Amino acid sequence: MDKATPAGGRESAERVPALNRNDKPFHVVLAQQFDRQAIEELCQLADMIRAIGGSRQGTQFLRTMLSHRRAMLYFIQPSTRTFLSFTAACQVIGMPYNEVRDRSTSSEVKGESEDDTIRVLSQYFDLIIMRHPAEGFAEHVAHMLNEMPRTIPVINGGSGKDQHPTQALLDIYTLLRAFREPFGSSGAETPHGSTPSARAVAPRYTQNPFAGKTIAFVGDLKRGRTVRSLTYLLCRYPGVRLLFVAPPELQIGEDILEYMSHRGIETQLGDDLRAHVGECDGIYMTRLQDEWDVAGESKAIDYDRYSLTRDMAKDFKPNLAILHPLPRRHEVDQSLDSLPHAKYWDQVHNGMWMRAALIASIFNVDVAIRDHYHAYYTF
Repeated sequence: MDKATPAGGRESAERVPALNRNDKPFHVVLAQQFDRQAIEELCQLADMIRAIGGSRQGTQFLRTMLSHRRAMLYFIQPSTRTFLSFTAACQVIGMPYNEVRDRSTSSEVKGESEDDTIRVLSQYFDLIIMRHPAEGFAEHVAHMLNEMPRTIPVINGGSGKDQHPTQALLDIYTLLRAFREPFGSSGAETPHGSTPSARAVAPRYTQNPFAGKTIAFVGDLKRGRTVRSLTYLLCRYPGVRLLFVAPPELQIGEDILEYMSHRGIETQLGDDLRAHVGECDGIYMTRLQDEWDVAGESKAIDYDRYSLTRDMAKDFKPNLAILHPLPRRHEVDQSLDSLPHAKYWDQVHNGMWMRAALIASIFNVDVAIRDHYHAYYTF
């Protein structure tokens, strides 16, 4: 596959098997790799890890899980949250890591190809977590490493305007936590400083909290890889309604609309957030991604119509969840930050636990974590 070309032309059913091992993700490249059961098992595992990690003894246990493995963070695109979230996740489960964040520090300045750089890294490390500006590059790398004598997993930390599957996983984890029963009744997080004797009901994600819910995506949807990936995951939940509010030139792609149509997901397009805010159970805000502009074409867009302001709060549903993948500019009024509806800070925190759970699952230490949780943290 041409590494600079997105693989959107092929159905996910053809692409997923090459990325999985034993019917579970080995390389994590596409959101379509995760069915509803996989999503909910990862959410439950993330809850268990955060509960175990709330005590000194639990933290020490988690750090033994992958201390014998090594990760490389190959981030050739600017990143703060995703990079630090992955480093924190590696620390949670005891996985040593190194980083390459600037091509000028690698042999690529001597003319080495990116492919050869990755091949070299695969000999030193047991996992490559990558962020790259080219669409389809992570999938290209996964296929390339599958052909190597020593195959190691690849996690896509953002691939051009294509996909961002781990962001989607932490997003749906945040929504599931927001929409399920009060957290204390279904799996409380162990307070920091508590001991393993603290007991909690094992968390469950067995219902469909998205049935009858309206989730709105707002802003630059055409170029928003987080929107694309989260949409794929939400399609796993029948009865959800998805609303896409965007300038016409930045509206969600036809391929996503076709994907949802084939799966019977109700959708609606809009161009004014204020007209729809009162019907939303979840609002996923995005910034104007003008870094993808060719000649400053986004400057002519009136983005105020796609911003969430304090005066809209009177129309919020009581349990509305507001998400944003960050960074934000002015599309979410900072005066909303202190409201219970603001879940974007939860997203940041949840990302560390979800990514720790994902890495644990890839390396098959999730069973040990579950056993430890049930031995010390459940009734």
